[in-house]
Amino acid sequence: MKYHDPYKKNGTITTQVMCAVVFSAFSLAWLYFFQADVLAVGQHILSKGQTSYDRTLGAVLITGALMALQQIVAFVTRLRRRTHALTYLPSMLLLAIISHVDPDVGQHACSSIWCWAIPTILVLWLLVVWLARKISPSDKDNEPTGLFSRRVWLNMLQMVCMMLAVAAISNTNAVFHYRAHAETALLQGNIDEALRVGEESHETNCHLTMLRAYALSLKRQLGERLFEYPIAGSGSDLLPLRGSKSRTLLISPDSIFRHLGARPVGINQTAHYLELLEKDSLATPAAADYKLCGMLIDRDIDRFARTLSYYYKVNDSLPRHYREALTLYAHRRSHPVTVYSNAVMDEDWANLQQLEAQFPLYSERKARVASQYKGSYWYYYFYEK
Repeated sequence: MKYHDPYKKNGTITTQVMCAVVFSAFSLAWLYFFQADVLAVGQHILSKGQTSYDRTLGAVLITGALMALQQIVAFVTRLRRRTHALTYLPSMLLLAIISHVDPDVGQHACSSIWCWAIPTILVLWLLVVWLARKISPSDKDNEPTGLFSRRVWLNMLQMVCMMLAVAAISNTNAVFHYRAHAETALLQGNIDEALRVGEESHETNCHLTMLRAYALSLKRQLGERLFEYPIAGSGSDLLPLRGSKSRTLLISPDSIFRHLGARPVGINQTAHYLELLEKDSLATPAAADYKLCGMLIDRDIDRFARTLSYYYKVNDSLPRHYREALTLYAHRRSHPVTVYSNAVMDEDWANLQQLEAQFPLYSERKARVASQYKGSYWYYYFYEK
């Protein structure tokens, strides 16, 4: 005669519920808080800009689909007890795949690593499932099945290992996340958020520098705050033209060009584009700051000094970085073509020289100068590569 064992059933349910709760919480948090901007980029690329990704709806629908997949896998494999968590591996693998948007999205949305990684992982998983099915009958039916039992925590260990694998496989590149989030914020008109993302980080690339320049220009603060952020690339990379390295992911390049005056046609170089805008009387005031800041990024302070007076009166109302650049220029040229002097700025310059003289070792000198002058054009000119 067979008897119904409520403890065995309750233990199985406890394990299943715990795994489901952990997976759902992880998937929702992963998709909503960490990967939303990257998934928006991936969907934009794959749909060629025809659809957009919704953070909340996407997290719920993807998690629901992954849970449905797990239910199918659990029904087919019938893994219970200590190995029930293995039924989540296909769902975890799919979660990692959709989170692995390649930084070089201009060429492909997903890495070719999946061509061999997916079959390999699935074959190994099937082997483990087969072994688990062989071992399963020997599991003790009368072992403890409570929330803190060995069975539950063995499953939790498997879940943690799979979650760590998702994090390792997915695109967790900080700069790419900054870039994607900045573009999402700009697309939503949230300029302050675009400038906030990654502001404490030293990591950047030319794409992120371009986006920050655009956001600062929209706030009319390009000459005031550009060098508060780490700079990558050259002055020509401030615009997403064919001759530059920078590109946009979500926002249309035309939105940047309209901000400056007009959309370029057959123009590949930033300097040429800005010159033609002026020649055709199409340039907005923002174009002048792009031109001047491009010179400062290239450390061409001589051309900057010759050009500045065409756009600004040389006085104390100049943006901060322009005043810093002119002060540096005046102290490094015996016959400056543009003369600017400010008692406070000159004193700051003198203090910088004194500070540098105290530390002959470059690494220590750089650290000391950074503590007081990081975010200034002076620090960028001498210490940023």
